[in-house]
Amino acid sequence: MSDPSENPNTRQTARASSSMSFGDHLDELRKRVFLAFVVPVPLMLALFFFGGEIRTFLCEPLLRAMRANNIAAQLTVLSPTETMMMDLKISFILALVIAAPWVLWQLWRFVSPGLHDNEQRFVRLLLPGSGVLALIGLTLLYYIMLPLMLKVLVGFSISPETKLDANPSPTAIATPAMPILETDPVSPQAGQSWINTTTRELRFALPIPGDTSHVEIASIALEHPGSLVASFRLSEYLDFILLFAMGFALAFQLPIAMLLLSWVGIVNPNMLRKNRKYAFFGVIIIAAAIAPGDLLSLAVVAVPLVLLFEFSIWLIVVAPTSRVASGTVLSKFGERFRNTNTREGNVGDE
Repeated sequence: MSDPSENPNTRQTARASSSMSFGDHLDELRKRVFLAFVVPVPLMLALFFFGGEIRTFLCEPLLRAMRANNIAAQLTVLSPTETMMMDLKISFILALVIAAPWVLWQLWRFVSPGLHDNEQRFVRLLLPGSGVLALIGLTLLYYIMLPLMLKVLVGFSISPETKLDANPSPTAIATPAMPILETDPVSPQAGQSWINTTTRELRFALPIPGDTSHVEIASIALEHPGSLVASFRLSEYLDFILLFAMGFALAFQLPIAMLLLSWVGIVNPNMLRKNRKYAFFGVIIIAAAIAPGDLLSLAVVAVPLVLLFEFSIWLIVVAPTSRVASGTVLSKFGERFRNTNTREGNVGDE
């Protein structure tokens, strides 16, 4: 097996890196740091103008869970600056997430001249894979995990002594004292009132001084009678979501971490297969700590972690150190895929 340093391109890259003085390295670092901040800062300012839409998107799982539990879908704001500060915080974090590929690219441009070609292949495999896994984890969290988890958690906020009447009297429905509507009237008149069953609010149309053609809508949230009143604070919910999203994105880095451990010789596929039952037991413990307590939420958390563990074993088999260093990972995978299709075709012909 030939030494990678014998490659002419590798020797040329190494010589170019070694020929740079300390001052040149410092200038290059200053340049890359400046370029790394060129994208996130303007992006954060741009995202701040869409803070309301982003905030609504993040709050929608909780609002749906509140509606599912027959609670008025409203969040509490306790400070005049709370909403603005949360929009700034979300814009900052989201700008860092979106600009992460650009920042990593600048870091790569700084360190890559000092790496051999075979060493660069390892980084080229890890960075895109890490981003894809994080995106999959966040998508699963928002569309599947959060709705199930929040529905159960919000259910605990309803007063236990409150019981809804499953068989209301027909008279009460036939002759309501106040209109019961699923949506607001198209053209409400001043003084008109109604119950919006979608938002679970008692709404009033109030006149606007000096404007006889429009009315102002005021509302009162309808709460379950009892000792508990469900009211969730905006900043606490968003902090919870951001922290949970960070944990979920890190959890989906399991295949990358296992692949790194296999490259340095700490784990191997046989070891992971032999200790699979212990890994599954650990997954159940982690899922039980994260999930709210029902079996469905437990399964929603545990199944992706189990699949990630199995994917880690497959990834270690497909991308060992020798294949990554030689740049033959994709070719070996394509060859295996073609051989599988060939065997299936021969079986079909028989």
